[in-house]
Amino acid sequence: MSRTTDARTTDARRSTDARQSATRRQILARTGALGVGIAFAGELSELFTGSAAAQGRAGYGPLIEDPAGLLDLPKGFRYKVLSREGDDLRSHEGKVPSNHDGMAAFAGGQGRVHLVRNHENRVTGRIPVPLVDGITYDPAAKGGCTALTLDRHNDVLGERVAIAGTAVNCAGGPTPWGTWLTCEETEDRAGTNGYTKDHGFIFEVDPVDPRRSGAVPLTAMGRFQHEAIAVDPRRGVVYETEDAFDKPFGLFYRFLPDKPRGGLGSLRAGGTLQAMRVPGVPDLSAVQETGATFGGIEWVDVPDPLAATTAIRNQDFGPKGITHAQKLEGCYWGGSCVYFVSSYARSREGSAADHFGQIWRYDPSSRRLTLVVVFGPDTDVRLPGEEPDNICLAPSGGLMVCEDGEGAQHVFGVTRKGEVYAMARGRQNIGTAEEPAWGEFAGVTFSPRGDTMYVNVYTPGTTFAVTGPWHE
Repeated sequence: MSRTTDARTTDARRSTDARQSATRRQILARTGALGVGIAFAGELSELFTGSAAAQGRAGYGPLIEDPAGLLDLPKGFRYKVLSREGDDLRSHEGKVPSNHDGMAAFAGGQGRVHLVRNHENRVTGRIPVPLVDGITYDPAAKGGCTALTLDRHNDVLGERVAIAGTAVNCAGGPTPWGTWLTCEETEDRAGTNGYTKDHGFIFEVDPVDPRRSGAVPLTAMGRFQHEAIAVDPRRGVVYETEDAFDKPFGLFYRFLPDKPRGGLGSLRAGGTLQAMRVPGVPDLSAVQETGATFGGIEWVDVPDPLAATTAIRNQDFGPKGITHAQKLEGCYWGGSCVYFVSSYARSREGSAADHFGQIWRYDPSSRRLTLVVVFGPDTDVRLPGEEPDNICLAPSGGLMVCEDGEGAQHVFGVTRKGEVYAMARGRQNIGTAEEPAWGEFAGVTFSPRGDTMYVNVYTPGTTFAVTGPWHE
């Protein structure tokens, strides 16, 4: 997810001639003290199946500057810092690791909430996930997850390591049976970067008792640069995104488990990994018009899910090939469909066309794929509102989207009417006074009761609980 540790940080700003759907674009009012400007195109009603209707206005008003210099929010909202990198874990297992990333919230007894949080540590991670017996995969790896237990007032009751010895834990997703699937965004093999085991897998984490889940790679679900997953709760199918920023770009996958009923450990029983083929569309970035729909979507068995000699996206999928897309990231299930995000596409890096962020919808019943949303700046690429990343449904009847671009960093809301507004802005300056910089947001999720938004700032690793008039 984060581009802070690779060559992507040196990229020049993308060109301003990315093709947009101007006829249906909604140019939005500038929001907040810093004047956020965003362009948006798309039809959104289908995104919010099962959530309450929006209440008319776009957002909750302008952002109020935080005197503490941590998080700007609209009037009536407040935050609590739950955890920061470098603090002592309440379990006394070590320090809170750095690089806070994907996250999910699970209901506990007596109004409690269990948060599971990824740490996207590479070999250069500032503060590694402490190694704990029984839940460590590769002692040479610095990534993993931590788990927090909160009471109904969002006071932290416990914080501990949930899995250790994994690498570059980026995003993932919750399962219908109440576990977290954490994804490694790397393909490093044993012997690379000092690792003692192969990486690039998904691991299941029990948020209540991590020792029940252990540290077992779900090898049948593929070895590649995983980003996020979403589970079809009726069929048990797991959809997976691959975050590849250079060619050959990533694929969109589905995993057909041998035990589709689910349950802790069920995915270890194996299954079939397939990749999506859109007939006649080798690169999703070539599709620019929102509402464009493709029928007859095909799913092709992956020749070698373990990528023993060749990365999956390089493998031979037959004369028809396979469909690629640059920077496939967020993924979630809504209503009867799965939605996934392409964070951006750049023709100078090999994509068929440029865009500033797309959301796609796949309907398993009709086998149809539709481009639903296009994000991007209106006239100035220096403005925020680009490179959508983590994404979730909000109880107020819309989406919350984490921005992963340059400059100021926001959590954006998107209403049913397609209006985009700033919900939060990070204030922790990780640059200098002359050249300020801010860490991206990640892991946005809501409490089971819908009264709290939890979100991470990647750097410095910080987890916030945001409360306020969500249903107004």
